[in-house]
Amino acid sequence: MSTLQEPAGSTAVGTRGASGTPPSGPTHGGKETSRRTKMLVGVIGLVVVIAALSIGFQLMYLNPPPKLLQVPIGLIGGVGGAMLLFYFLNMLVESLPGDWSRRIMPYAFLLPAFGLIGLLLIYPTIQTIVYSFANSDSTALVGLQNFRDVLSDPEMQTTLVNNLLWLALVPALTVLLGLAVAQLSDKLSPRWEKVSKSIIFLPMAISFVGAATIWRFVYASPEGDNQIGLLNAIVTKLGFDDVAWLRFTDYNVNDMLLMVILIWLQTGFAMVLLSAAIKSVPEETLEAARIDGASEWQAFWQVVVPQIMGTVITVFITVLILVLKVFDVVYVTTGGLYDTNVIGLRFFQEIFLNGENGLASAIVVILMIAILPVLVYQVRHFRAEESGR
Repeated sequence: MSTLQEPAGSTAVGTRGASGTPPSGPTHGGKETSRRTKMLVGVIGLVVVIAALSIGFQLMYLNPPPKLLQVPIGLIGGVGGAMLLFYFLNMLVESLPGDWSRRIMPYAFLLPAFGLIGLLLIYPTIQTIVYSFANSDSTALVGLQNFRDVLSDPEMQTTLVNNLLWLALVPALTVLLGLAVAQLSDKLSPRWEKVSKSIIFLPMAISFVGAATIWRFVYASPEGDNQIGLLNAIVTKLGFDDVAWLRFTDYNVNDMLLMVILIWLQTGFAMVLLSAAIKSVPEETLEAARIDGASEWQAFWQVVVPQIMGTVITVFITVLILVLKVFDVVYVTTGGLYDTNVIGLRFFQEIFLNGENGLASAIVVILMIAILPVLVYQVRHFRAEESGR
């Protein structure tokens, strides 16, 4: 029994057609419809999510719920809203035709972050710079008058001197104490090393306001017959008279007493980073130094410190930026009295107590100009370290 055979080429013609191109059958049309539907759902979803987040934020601002509900509502709304935003954004980008999906995908996911940076950082910065050239209620420009008033004010000059004193002492002492603790604890047994580091790091878990409140009781002066200050309790037990801590006529002493609080808070931070850097120093270099007759002191300063200088600089700059922005410690303890004011607190006083928007903005611009070179140096230092690895 013979088998019928189709003529050669009949299959090709039947499946591809005379032109040789694949026919636009239901599969191809279905994919196109699915892509367009996906794009439409992505656009509608993005619009709905953005509108819902905006309305929710306005409602939370105008009619805030009870405090116990604010945190869960913020977490659910914020995290859930962000997840839905990226879900519909991903759906929209994946529905784009051809190569556009692959090209646009990275920028699409960076767009919300850049949008928030622009809304929360760049726009307020530009607005603050503009307000620094305006009057107290930001209705008319006054040129450089705010900067002249700020820099010629004797109280502001004292404030600037205070900040310079903080900058000169706090970062350096924090790094030195962090180095000392890191090196000495490294010589202990593993058990006692963990205990000592935990105790010294413990203040990092306390907020600035909490730490300032604790030290406010330490420095407290007696009120009538009530003695609640820890230092004065020790002083009186030793047979001396009470001391009016934080109220010395020499304001530098008051500033130094406040610096102790910030150093106490940041020494644990410096210790952790510097201890990790010290442990990464090759033991061979230390052995070579000891063989050459170097003492432990010489080996530390001439062998260990040069090899961890990158970490030392990073810790120093981090604390330096923190000192430039210090506010909570002074606000809670003295409120800027007794010649202890700093730039951050002076800004708060001008805008919230005196209603001087122009002067407050000028103070912020001065602070920003002071921080900018430090930030630029830190970025360059970080890049140099990364390129050297």
